[in-house]
Amino acid sequence: MTGYSIIRRICILKLQLLAGFLSVLTAATGQPLMLGNNRELFVDQYLIDSLHQLTQQLQHPHNEGVVLTFDHPWEGNFCGYGTIIKDAHTFRMYYRGVRQAIKDGGDNEVTCYAESTDGIHWVKPSLGIYTINGTAANNVILAHAAPATHNFTPFLDTNPHVKKSERYKAVGGIDKSGLLAFVSADGIHWKKLRDTAVFRTGVFDSQNVVFWSESEQQYVCYFRTWSDGGFTRYKGFRSVSRTTSSDFIHWTAPVKMSFGATLPEHLYTQQTSPYFRAPQLYLAIGARFMAGRQVLSGAAAKALQVDPKYFGDCSDAVLMSTRGGNTYDRTFMESFIRPGIGLENWVSRTNYPVLNVVQTGPAELSVYVNESYAQPAAHIKRYSLRLDGFASLHGDAGGGYMLTRPFIFKGKELEINYATSAAGFVKIEILNAKGDPLPGYTVKEAKEIIGNEIRRVVSWNGNSDLTALAGHPVRLRIHLKDADLYSLKFN
Repeated sequence: MTGYSIIRRICILKLQLLAGFLSVLTAATGQPLMLGNNRELFVDQYLIDSLHQLTQQLQHPHNEGVVLTFDHPWEGNFCGYGTIIKDAHTFRMYYRGVRQAIKDGGDNEVTCYAESTDGIHWVKPSLGIYTINGTAANNVILAHAAPATHNFTPFLDTNPHVKKSERYKAVGGIDKSGLLAFVSADGIHWKKLRDTAVFRTGVFDSQNVVFWSESEQQYVCYFRTWSDGGFTRYKGFRSVSRTTSSDFIHWTAPVKMSFGATLPEHLYTQQTSPYFRAPQLYLAIGARFMAGRQVLSGAAAKALQVDPKYFGDCSDAVLMSTRGGNTYDRTFMESFIRPGIGLENWVSRTNYPVLNVVQTGPAELSVYVNESYAQPAAHIKRYSLRLDGFASLHGDAGGGYMLTRPFIFKGKELEINYATSAAGFVKIEILNAKGDPLPGYTVKEAKEIIGNEIRRVVSWNGNSDLTALAGHPVRLRIHLKDADLYSLKFN
């Protein structure tokens, strides 16, 4: 490690400690949040001081059907650990190809690739990079690279100082190998960054994810450990730990992630990544594994041709979030995506979300899920939800309001993403830090907002200009009646 890298890492650690201290200080003293012009979603309690007859409501993506089947000879029943990346106008999907599960990290595992121009219609290009099953006409981008091909997980490196030849990076590996690092200029042709692992202190028996954090200005890795096994032993519940790096090669000592005052659950994957419209907020759409919770009988599993080892459990998808540090917020303990109708959806290790959420329309996000695992019909399905629509601040027909914590913003207007019924509304008033309404921005002067829009600018008596309030501590009192508020942002 160079002297510069050492100094940079020390500076980053000091900044992290300072940020943690300021966060605690803010909570303890009531100092205002530094909201800036960040978009804020209602997936946690970050902005919320109190709720009065309102609730936080988890939304549920809509099933849009199968978009990719694993029907090539080098793919098959045990394809999994998918990643989707949107790079300009191209959507890229990566997943493990393997027809028969022999052992984790075996040489029969390859990494496959598909692409799309809209995130909805996918093709498997014939790449000619490797000869598999006697043909080079395949969509394999990595082979004979075990054990990295067991859980090869790429990301698009948005570090402003990244080399063009390393725009794409990836990690893969198991406990014996550690995490091996790969780089690529185009996301298709890959090479090892170095022969030895870049990080070794973990179990890694799942999908391990890395990204460049815009908010933390460093690389962040969330990886598989077990709750009671330290960082190296299989004991307790499948869980998550975190490490960081300034250069993608040298990583800090890992810390275990905590989950607040919630009961432990097996998290088979966690799929943590920054939400592209609010990069300070990391969303984790993970697979919750219910070990031993069996739905299928032996006869039903045989009829579906499920591998005999893979129907004694079931799983679904959950939504968590974090803003850095070692704590996940689990505001919503219920399922984000439930298993579908049909016994094929109730086998072990199915319903595992693909890493990353992408925009597939002006008002639409897409989430992808690996389904019918360990069966001949294994596939990836697309689910849609509205932009920012993971969760909402919800008011029923009786109405209610939410009071925010004090915050300081940048900008001149307030934008909201919302939906109401024909009888419902959103009204927002601005208060000082003590909670007193500010003249010109009271609830009586607030425009009653009715409709269903991704972007609406709030106004008071026809005035939307908030320039005079920027940089000063304020609160919002948000009134909702038969309405949902998905996000807000100052511009």
